[in-house]
Amino acid sequence: MVHYGHSNQLRQAKAMGDYLIVGVHTDEEISKHKGPPVFTQAERYKMVRAIKWVDEIVEGAPYVTTLETLDKYCCDFCVHGGQSLNIITCLTCAKTLILKSHYYKSGHSPWTGVSQFLQTSQKIIQFASGKEPQPGDTIIYVAGAFDLFHIGHVDFLDAVSQLSEKPYVIVGLHFDQEVNRYKGKNYPIMNIHERTLSVLACRYVSEVVIGAPYAITKDLLEHFKVDLVCHGKTEVFPDKDGSDPYAVPRKMGILQTMDSGNSLTTDGIVQRIIKNRLLFEARNQNKEIKEMAVIQAMNRREEEKAKEREQAVL
Repeated sequence: MVHYGHSNQLRQAKAMGDYLIVGVHTDEEISKHKGPPVFTQAERYKMVRAIKWVDEIVEGAPYVTTLETLDKYCCDFCVHGGQSLNIITCLTCAKTLILKSHYYKSGHSPWTGVSQFLQTSQKIIQFASGKEPQPGDTIIYVAGAFDLFHIGHVDFLDAVSQLSEKPYVIVGLHFDQEVNRYKGKNYPIMNIHERTLSVLACRYVSEVVIGAPYAITKDLLEHFKVDLVCHGKTEVFPDKDGSDPYAVPRKMGILQTMDSGNSLTTDGIVQRIIKNRLLFEARNQNKEIKEMAVIQAMNRREEEKAKEREQAVL
């Protein structure tokens, strides 16, 4: 998966320098070390390229980052999230910086498991572009759940952004209750806060409306001075009263249906995960065992350094 956690790591990395190069591993490398990938290598490449802090991508990058790799691309240093098993080898590289500044000493790995995401206003500010529409911009509005933000969403937003030389794309995100109303089951899988960061990280998006109304109203269009409303080829569910949520822009003649050429949906992503469920479960169990070994090695490394400092003082 490529999600807002990765986006946040890349945002932090870009803040450390001027030009960010991201290495994307092959399907074979991921399968070997982590289990079957949800996205193909080509899909991951496009997903990472869509993250607005990324300047260049190395496709098929080696799993372990070495000085030779960094020198090849004239890199000043390598930024690592500290969340994968090649970190021990990477730590031997003098140019490696670790974003995670501490390692846990509990009986469970902090990297494999369930975590609770807590949204803050500061985090939204860090992800947002902060740019206002400029004279001559074409203001384009799209709305949806954008759940499990994936390559289908990216291709759609990319196609939308190409409708104008100066696009200003506003994404309206529906609240969780609204998404559950028209999607049913256990949707949305990601809550409104997680979906907000996922969309804000996309380079094709200028602004996000958090908790946008399901029916696109005239007031909304006038407030944002919308020139064009776009929707993909996916099904349009009726509003609570059975009405067409796109009735107003349709009547105004500013509604355009986009074919991004990608039919992947959130349901499709879920089916991929379900298909490989047993493999994922086995992978996580094995991964946590290996991660605990890594954490123990890191703790030993810190203890050895502490002893060396004590001996130096004596």
